[in-house]
Amino acid sequence: MLSASSSSPTTPAPRQDAFLAVLLVLLVGLNLRPILAAIGPLLDGIQAATGLEGSGAGALTTLPIAAMGFCALGGARLQVWLGERRGIALGLLLLALANALRWEEPSGLGLILTAALGGVGIALVQALIPAYIRRCHPQRTSTLMGLYTTGIMGGAAVAAATAAPLAEQWGWAQGLALWTLPVLLALGVWLALARPDAPAQDAAPRAQPWRQRQAWLLLAFFGIGTAAYTLVLAWLPPYYTGLGWQAADSGLLLGGVSLAEVSAGLLLSATIARLRSRRPLVLGVLGVVLVGLLCLALAPLQLAVPTAILLGLGIGALFPLSLILAMDQVRDPAEAGALLGFVQGGGYLIASLAPLAAGILRDHLDSLANAWLLMAVGVVLLMGLGLRLTRPARPVLARGCQQA
Repeated sequence: MLSASSSSPTTPAPRQDAFLAVLLVLLVGLNLRPILAAIGPLLDGIQAATGLEGSGAGALTTLPIAAMGFCALGGARLQVWLGERRGIALGLLLLALANALRWEEPSGLGLILTAALGGVGIALVQALIPAYIRRCHPQRTSTLMGLYTTGIMGGAAVAAATAAPLAEQWGWAQGLALWTLPVLLALGVWLALARPDAPAQDAAPRAQPWRQRQAWLLLAFFGIGTAAYTLVLAWLPPYYTGLGWQAADSGLLLGGVSLAEVSAGLLLSATIARLRSRRPLVLGVLGVVLVGLLCLALAPLQLAVPTAILLGLGIGALFPLSLILAMDQVRDPAEAGALLGFVQGGGYLIASLAPLAAGILRDHLDSLANAWLLMAVGVVLLMGLGLRLTRPARPVLARGCQQA
């Protein structure tokens, strides 16, 4: 009585397959930022308990972001060595371990080491999941990448908003460690539902974007723009607690920034295809970020809510827009992958320096206002880069990337 239909239970129906894909990317994305976003609202208490100075506190964000950069640069090699399914599972396992090790109120050095471990886990996931989505769901790639990014920002919003209440209920270390549970849930679902890895291929990518000047300009654009995100993520709550706010209120403000980022990213994804020219959008988005940073430095208490909205909308649109500008420069998919790995890898390394530099400034000047003003100068530089990157011209990297 066996027939071809007997194997159908192992092959999900299209609608079920779509639901499982959405479930996977959302669960994974939601767990990639709490280890970073939950620190800011609690930082004053953490520093008091551990003796961390501003530079050490900045390292709690710098190290994970730097790890993202190194893994993005080696994304193609990681795909060959680990495979997507195994590599993402390993990343989630390392992230769960990093969270769990914080349960027993670690020292300042312990916090930094767990941040580095968690950063490696996040980096593995971020380097491999786009390839998994593209391979397993080629017809839904854009939708799933949008949901994945939304999940990342949503996880940051939830972590920032709940950090202080969890710390009041459990203690700051235990509140941070509780994020182990959703990571383990995501790991279990991933192992149960993710598709097997494709056969490994040892072919090295032909494209060499680092030989092209335009690629370096794109790297700088992505890196400086992402520095605004890492700076706000790490230091916005401590900035406001230093101005007299409660930790819970500063966490809610960061959560509001993250929700505005989600809204901006979704809006950009829905409208970008209708715009003929990138230049007005690039300059407009950067203008919003610039105004937000100036408000943060010059009138943080009077304009707290408008500042959060401006920063969230601007930063939330700037991240995908940076990647879109890179994609505009190439035609071939292999070259696009090589270029994005180069731009994101180097860009994250640049961005990782911002929280550390702000922490050093805070130690020496006892204020973060100068950090926001320096970031505003960086945004002005981005405007100049944006004008150059949006000049009407045919793609310039397609030929050069094939020279190897």
